[in-house]
Amino acid sequence: MRVISIAQDSAEVAGCDEDSGVVRKVNLPLARREFLKGSGLLFGSLATGTLLAGLAPSSAWALELKKLSSAEGQTLMAMGRTLYPHEKLPDAVYALLAKDLDGAAAGSADTAKMLQDGIAWLNKSAGGDFAKANAKKREEIVRSMEGTAFFGTVRGQCITSLYDNDMAYAVFGYPGSAWEKGGYITRGFQDLKWLPTPSLEASPKPYMG
Repeated sequence: MRVISIAQDSAEVAGCDEDSGVVRKVNLPLARREFLKGSGLLFGSLATGTLLAGLAPSSAWALELKKLSSAEGQTLMAMGRTLYPHEKLPDAVYALLAKDLDGAAAGSADTAKMLQDGIAWLNKSAGGDFAKANAKKREEIVRSMEGTAFFGTVRGQCITSLYDNDMAYAVFGYPGSAWEKGGYITRGFQDLKWLPTPSLEASPKPYMG
């Protein structure tokens, strides 16, 4: 499990009415050397007043790309949001998808060509810039690519890149791993706030030994 820290070490994010699970500050620094050694750079800011903006020490974020260009990274971000649209997830999370795919491209010439050819097709199909096309057009284009290696690679990477990080955990209210904190029995295992409270017969208290 990959951890992308988003809040100060002293801050705590509640989940299931418990105090464990520290979400740390974002560590996506922007430095001049990153412009010099990378092929591209993705950057942006967290929307003021959102949960993540309140947790992060800075609203600015940036990610370096080693193989893909900034424009190619933005196209992959747009495809990721088309495949898995979440209004509450900021661009910073979708940038993780582009960064992970960029890492795969940097390690394999065949993967790089497959991704760059796929990105070029997305842009050609959109009339120039897939990332700027409207949502309906983007969906039509992405659906037309189902079954291709490019589509499968991007969709598969979305599963871990978009959901296995602390920013997504904070947005969706997931308190994180529990085994090292004693397990879920005492950390909200039976905390079903969205359902009526069951009877003890239907949901007995856990056996603690």
